Amino acid sequence: QVQLVESGGGSVQAGGSLRLSCAGSVYSDPYYVRAWFRQVPGKEREGVASIQNLGSTEYADFVRGRFTISRDNEKKTLYLQMDKLVPEDTAMYYCAEGRSYGPNKLDTKWYIFWGQGNQVTVSS
Repeated sequence: QVQLVESGGGSVQAGGSLRLSCAGSVYSDPYYVRAWFRQVPGKEREGVASIQNLGSTEYADFVRGRFTISRDNEKKTLYLQMDKLVPEDTAMYYCAEGRSYGPNKLDTKWYIFWGQGNQVTVSS
């Protein structure tokens, strides 16, 4: 069974940085996509950033310019570098992998495999 194993969460003050990692991968075909999502209690899970097989990336407006998604194909590891963190970034962060055949790669409908979640807490 495929497992996506996350690491790197924690607590940081506003303005600080954290890097999340997600080890494991399933697909390698042209339609595969990997992404980061986040969720706070009582709200729906929302897309943060995605990266496609050929390297195209997509970011949510609320993180563009602050967060960077990347991957190491040899290590089958996905990363999310989070800079200039603000308290509103506090959430459980999840990595995900799936196949996408349409626009908006930040929609949860494309994703089949999920990591266990990693808490990020930003204090003011």
